[in-house]
Amino acid sequence: MVRPSLGTCQGWAINGREPTFVVSRAKRRVVSDTVRGRTPVRSPRNRTPSGASHESTLSLDSDHTTGAAIPTADETSELGPLIPASNTAAAAWALFTGIGLMMIGNGLQGTLVGIRSEQAGFGTNTIGIVMSGYFVGILVGSRAATKALRSVGHIRVFAALASLASTATLVYLLTVNPVAWGLMRFAMGFCMAGLYVVAESWINDLATNANRGRMLAFYMVVSMGGFAVGQLLLNIPDRTGVQLFLISSVLISLALVPTSLSASSSPPTLTPDIMSIRDLAAIVPTGIVVSVLVGMANGALIGMGAVYATRAGLGPGEVSLFMGAPMIGGVIGQFPVGLLADRFPRRPIMIALGFIAAVAATALLIVDSGSVPGYLLMFIIGTCTFPLYSLSIAYTNDWIQPEQILGASAALVTTNAVGATVGPFLATVLMNTFGPPQYFVSLIITHAAVGLYVVYRVLTKPGSMIPRPKDFRPYPARASAVAVFLLPRRTRRNGA
Repeated sequence: MVRPSLGTCQGWAINGREPTFVVSRAKRRVVSDTVRGRTPVRSPRNRTPSGASHESTLSLDSDHTTGAAIPTADETSELGPLIPASNTAAAAWALFTGIGLMMIGNGLQGTLVGIRSEQAGFGTNTIGIVMSGYFVGILVGSRAATKALRSVGHIRVFAALASLASTATLVYLLTVNPVAWGLMRFAMGFCMAGLYVVAESWINDLATNANRGRMLAFYMVVSMGGFAVGQLLLNIPDRTGVQLFLISSVLISLALVPTSLSASSSPPTLTPDIMSIRDLAAIVPTGIVVSVLVGMANGALIGMGAVYATRAGLGPGEVSLFMGAPMIGGVIGQFPVGLLADRFPRRPIMIALGFIAAVAATALLIVDSGSVPGYLLMFIIGTCTFPLYSLSIAYTNDWIQPEQILGASAALVTTNAVGATVGPFLATVLMNTFGPPQYFVSLIITHAAVGLYVVYRVLTKPGSMIPRPKDFRPYPARASAVAVFLLPRRTRRNGA
C-alpha cells in the first residue's frame, strides 16, 4: 500500500482497485466504487486545467487511480442507492411504487378538497378558483424544479417537494379558509409538477432504447391508476373529518421511501427546448387546438367533478365511483385507441372520440349520476378524453421533423396545462349561472369542439388523412415535459 502524506495528494489506493479514500484537514469523504456499482464520471468542474501539477490532480474531488471525479456530498449520498441501478427491474419497481403512492395520495386529496369546499359553503366561483390553483401550480412548478435540480440534486428536490406536499395536505385541517385552501392547492400543483420532473428524470435514466415505450406506458398506468385508487379511498369512514387528509399526507410521505432508496442520485437533468407555439401552429394546428381543448375538458372533469357530485346529493362512496370511473376508463382506453390509431388515420379517430364523449356527457343530463349507468357513462368519457391527449401528441409528431419532436411534444404539454387551468372556470361559470347539471354542459362543449374542429380540418386539408407508422404512445394526463424523452423518434415528412 502506498500512503502519500496528508499535505499533498491527500488520499491512497490499495492495488489500484480497492475503494478510494479522500482525506483532508477540512473534510473526510468515503466513496466506494464497489458499493456504488459504477465508476464515477468526470464532471466538467473537476477537470484539471492544462499545465496543472500531478499534486493538484489528486484533489479533494478526484480519484487518482482513474482520473475520474468523485461526486461531492451535495450530489450523492456516501453509499449511493440501496437498490443499484444495475438491477434495472428492481429499481424500476421501487420507483414506480413510490410514484403510485404519490398519485394515490394526490388523487385522494384533490377530490377531498372539492367535497369539503362544497360542505364548507364556499361559493361556486370561489371553489372554481381554489381548484384551478392546482393547475396553475403545475404550470409554474416544472420550470422551477428544473432549476432546483441543477443546484441541489434530484434526491434533495424530491424529498423537499414531497415533504412540502405532505405538509400542504395537513394545512387543510388547520383552517377552513378559501384563500388558504387556494394557496395549498397551488402549492400541491407546484410540488407535484416538480415531483413529476424528478420521477421522469429517473425513469429516463433507467430506460433503454428497447424498453423506452413500455416505460412510458407503465408510467401512464401507474400515475393514472394511482389517481383512480385515490378516489376509492373516499369510502374509508371519516367521522372526525381529519382521517382522510391524514391518509393522503401519509401516502405522499411514504412515496419517499422506495423512491429514495432505488433512484440514481444524479441522473441527467433533461430539459427539452420547447418549440414556439406559433411555429408549431403553422405546421400542425390540430395538435395545438386539440391539446388545449382536451386540457380544458380534463380540468373541468377532475377539478369540478367532486363539487357537482356533492351538490347532486351523492355520498362519499358514490363520489368515489363517480370520479374513479373516468380515470379507470382513461387507463383502459389508451390501449384500444392506440391500436386503432396505428392502423387507421388519426383524425377520424379524434372526431369519433370527441363526439362519443359529448354524447355520453349529454346522456348524463338525463341519467342519475349515482347509478350504474351514470358510472358507465363517466367511464366512457374517460375512455375518450384521456387518449385524445396522447393522440394529439402522436398526430403532431406525424408532421414534424425528427429533431423537432421533443420540443413540439413539450409545447403540447404546456398548452394542455393552460387548458386545464381554464377548464374549472368554464364549469364554474356554467354551474353558477344555470345550475349544477351544467357541469356536464362544460364537458359537452369541450369535447364537441374537438370533434367539430377536426372535422373542419379534414374538410380543408383532406390530403393529410393517410395512415401513419406505429408510434402511438399513451401519455399521462399530468406528466411534465421531461416525459417526452420517452417518446419514440422516427423519420417524418412535413405536412399541414
